[in-house]
Amino acid sequence: MASSSITTGTIGFPRIGPNREMKKALESYWKKQLSLDELLKVNDQTEKDAWQLQSKAGISKVGLDGTLYDQVLDWIFALGLAPARFAKLSGYDLYFAMARGTEGAVALDMSKFFDTNYHYMVPEFSESSQPKPDFESYLNKVKRGQEIIGKESAIPIIIGPNTLVGLSKKEGVSRSDMVKRLLPAYSQVLKELKSLGVPEVQIHEPILTIADAASLESDFTTTFAEFEKSGLFINLVTYYDDIGAAYPWTVKLPVQAISLDFLGVPGSAVASKTLDLVEKHGFPSEKRLGAGVVDGRSVWSDGAVPAALVASLHKKGIKNISVQSSVSLQHLPYDKELEKNVEASIAGRLSFATQKLHEIVKAAKDAPTLKDDQIKAGLPDVGNPVSDIEKSKFSRSAKFADRITQQIKTHAFPTSSIGSFPQTPAIRRARLAHKKGQLSDADYEKEVNEYMTYAIKEQERIGVDVLVHGEPERSDMVEYFGQRMEGFVFTEQGWVQSYGSRYVRPPIIHGDVSRPHAMTTKEFQYAQSLTQKPVKGMLTGPVTILNWSFPRKDITRQAQAFQLALAIREEVADLEKAGCKVIQVDEPALREGLPLKQDRWESYLEWAVDSFRLSTAVAQPHTQIVTHLCYSDFQDILKAIDNLDADVLTIENSRSGNEMIVALAKYGYKKDVGPGVYDVHSPVVPSVEFMVEKLQSYMDSKILNSKSEHIWVNPDCGLKTRDWKEVIPSLENMVKAAATMRAQVGASA
Repeated sequence: MASSSITTGTIGFPRIGPNREMKKALESYWKKQLSLDELLKVNDQTEKDAWQLQSKAGISKVGLDGTLYDQVLDWIFALGLAPARFAKLSGYDLYFAMARGTEGAVALDMSKFFDTNYHYMVPEFSESSQPKPDFESYLNKVKRGQEIIGKESAIPIIIGPNTLVGLSKKEGVSRSDMVKRLLPAYSQVLKELKSLGVPEVQIHEPILTIADAASLESDFTTTFAEFEKSGLFINLVTYYDDIGAAYPWTVKLPVQAISLDFLGVPGSAVASKTLDLVEKHGFPSEKRLGAGVVDGRSVWSDGAVPAALVASLHKKGIKNISVQSSVSLQHLPYDKELEKNVEASIAGRLSFATQKLHEIVKAAKDAPTLKDDQIKAGLPDVGNPVSDIEKSKFSRSAKFADRITQQIKTHAFPTSSIGSFPQTPAIRRARLAHKKGQLSDADYEKEVNEYMTYAIKEQERIGVDVLVHGEPERSDMVEYFGQRMEGFVFTEQGWVQSYGSRYVRPPIIHGDVSRPHAMTTKEFQYAQSLTQKPVKGMLTGPVTILNWSFPRKDITRQAQAFQLALAIREEVADLEKAGCKVIQVDEPALREGLPLKQDRWESYLEWAVDSFRLSTAVAQPHTQIVTHLCYSDFQDILKAIDNLDADVLTIENSRSGNEMIVALAKYGYKKDVGPGVYDVHSPVVPSVEFMVEKLQSYMDSKILNSKSEHIWVNPDCGLKTRDWKEVIPSLENMVKAAATMRAQVGASA
């Protein structure tokens, strides 16, 4: 194998900075502590550092990643496709209003990006949508990249029109028509890039990995026939899975390179079939293959796998290969070297985004030297040790119709919240001081108890029916539980962007999971001692813990989910023994683990639902089990949601309209529901009238035959990112709205 045929490239990198520079700058800007110029300066420096890091690692083609908030929002903004409700705004006021909302204009909806925990802003297209592009900011970014790492290395990234439209909400316009409307604007930016002398451009079209991608052939053919006219070297980039039935026609598109994901989801029982597709259909000799062989979703070192896959591809006659990550490295923490306290035996096996760059370069170097036996030994393999579990453990001891008569009694439109309350600077400082040994256990417990006392008393004053303790002891809904289980390891700087300035620090599963001690009963008991009203026990479900952690790669995700479920099951039992009458087990990440190909859904949903049931079925009939789902489209898995057998289903709803409510009503869902009545990600305090209108719309949907005692009133999600000055008036208005609706229902009864 000639080494000159193997190059290296990146298709995305963490945009947050090694020390969360972008988070700090964004939040300071929103608080008016930083000017726009100062914010943009931090952004430019963060991008510069990332691009230089990649170039110095030996990457020959560096994708110019970077965003102030979200890459999809960047292209809505650049293409001039803001919805009409933002018409009075311009510039970055418009940009951030679309992200966060403003007075009189609700933010764009937010949803999970394919099957990841990254959230994107959902484009909105209608019959009147016409692009009014302004590419100045984007082109300036490309120019900066060229100055920093050189024209030959700086590769622009574009979110392709088929993906942008495929991820959108459309009303009065078809997918194909909207794609065609966008093509002149895309052609314009390609022309501008040509004039800048870029050596190639990445056009990202991960929409090719979805279940019905084969139906997109006509739109892709039209799109890339138009793009061919630019005369640019085009790299069509896909990721998150294989492209399935779309492969035969995709490789014939008039592009010079195609980048494919050869790995898929770590620990998945069904691996990516990209290698099989290449074997079956071949790959055009005139095109460069972007081989996504370094795992961009896993923090574990890939070892011999990348080089073995590259060598295997070469043996199939593919001579022009660019070694890349399977997906954008934005889904990984920035740099392992920032970690000082991870056990050496574990740290030696870890590989974060910075280390993955070196794995890419190493794979390109090593592949030419591998012999057949080394190639065979290096190809990936996953074991599946799932222990036998008694079938009875997956089902409640009574049916819902019998359970509900034994559970807490509520009036029409009962009120609650989803779980967390503001993470105040004081509680953050106390938690950090305790972690560093600067605050004693007793003093820290006092701080936590004072917070809970305030939270409970405020909820009682406001008139909330089912209370929460506010979770002051938790920095993150997954990390908290992982820290109290065996089999997890934690990082200090392992931050990953979830959306905008919201970063998470996923735990890493390195061994078998178990629960040595109770995790939440102490806080529950204290909070419950303060009130006669029921206080929820708050747990994170096994599927969400798994999907929001970095899993093992040596056993399947199902096996890991069942281990987690058994640990959560023990906690449910302990909360019940402590007197808890309402236990919430959140599964917001249920859908994001769903395979992108629909023919693979059944097996995932079976074990995902079983995991939830295994964790909750231990509860006695008198205990109300609540679950929470958010920021995904769940309409197509309603049967699975019903099969969770939760007594109350709370869902995000304020940004996305009533699609989920209407779908549940049409499905005939019979258990209690709590659709969110206001958007917790916006600083705007919702009015009573706004929430009354929301509640009336739920009644009009005929969900649960409009039985108001089974329609819960709650925010969209947890309130940890908001300030108390926003939370208290919002909850006050929410309770007033519920009372208004209660009076109206009573008057019409």
